[in-house]
Amino acid sequence: MAETKPAAGRDRYFDLLRVLAIVRVSVFHMFPYALLELIFPSMGVMFALAGSLMANSLQRSPSVMSVISSRLRRLLPAYWVLAGVLVPAMFLYGWEQRPPLWHLVAWVVPFVDPPSSSFGIQATEVLWYLVTYLWLVALSPIMLGIYRRARLVAIVAPVAVLPALSIRPIWPANENYREVATNILMYATCWMLGFAHRDGTLRRIPGLLVTVLGAASVVAGLAWSLQHPDAGGIKEIPVAYAVYNAGFVLVLLRWSPSMTWLRRRRFADGWVTLINARAVTIYLWNNVAIALCFPVGDALEVWRLGRFFEVGYVVVALALLANAVLFLGWVEDLAARKRVRFLPWPAITEETASPQPGPAAPPMSREPVPAGR
Repeated sequence: MAETKPAAGRDRYFDLLRVLAIVRVSVFHMFPYALLELIFPSMGVMFALAGSLMANSLQRSPSVMSVISSRLRRLLPAYWVLAGVLVPAMFLYGWEQRPPLWHLVAWVVPFVDPPSSSFGIQATEVLWYLVTYLWLVALSPIMLGIYRRARLVAIVAPVAVLPALSIRPIWPANENYREVATNILMYATCWMLGFAHRDGTLRRIPGLLVTVLGAASVVAGLAWSLQHPDAGGIKEIPVAYAVYNAGFVLVLLRWSPSMTWLRRRRFADGWVTLINARAVTIYLWNNVAIALCFPVGDALEVWRLGRFFEVGYVVVALALLANAVLFLGWVEDLAARKRVRFLPWPAITEETASPQPGPAAPPMSREPVPAGR
């Protein structure tokens, strides 16, 4: 089995944040407790990382279209693998209220949530992230231009526009379109805070002030949601959730801690490398693994574990997800134009075995992949 080491110059802090986001999302899908979302709002963090790396790519590349096409190339092949499995399965199983065939174009490029039957709903309910991500990628050249002319206004504007458009919407009266537009506005602030991280604006703000602003945003988001107890939680209140996410992002991106401690722990560092290399696959298939773990677990009679039966289902879900990573994850290597590997575990070298203390390396231009709710 071929081994690789982490790419030189990668920002391991970004990599670690991405891993925390993906793990939190997967745990939430299995155990949907609202507290998990409040402890670490994965979505805002992931969009902020994406915004920072997108700004870096736009600054370095003379061609806007090449940057956008690169993002599409990295993301879509793994999405097409899911479509190649799920869409035929939905037709074979029986598709209630089957949509017109031309609607399946969203399974090629997800500009809106792709159509799904009740059979495939658990696999498709997380695809909103890809839709939002691709729209923000496409809009980034415009957003970056506005940000450079009026940084504070650009960052605050999406949150300010959200309540106005909820009162007087300007998009078609279609629930799918409305959800897409709401998600774009809800996470655009985090995306542009990524711009502020990339150009050094956040680093120039005193740490104490950033901490106070971040804490105030978190408290304001929670307070807003508490004023609307019938809404169904903070996630169902776009303005409150946008402000809450922005508060976390402000603090997390303001600091750039040394990751020497991670490099010294080869096992943990290896998992960070592996999960980052297969993040799209993990994101797309973790909900499928969770949905399948129950019938598979029943067939394996995990209920015989008694009060530990839930542990049995978790083990089955992890085994199913591991198989998806092993047998489908190599598509991500093809998309990134890298050597195909079934398990991208880093090699042990003299450098990784005895890392020298030093500042964290600057972030690479590789775009973070989605992590789901």
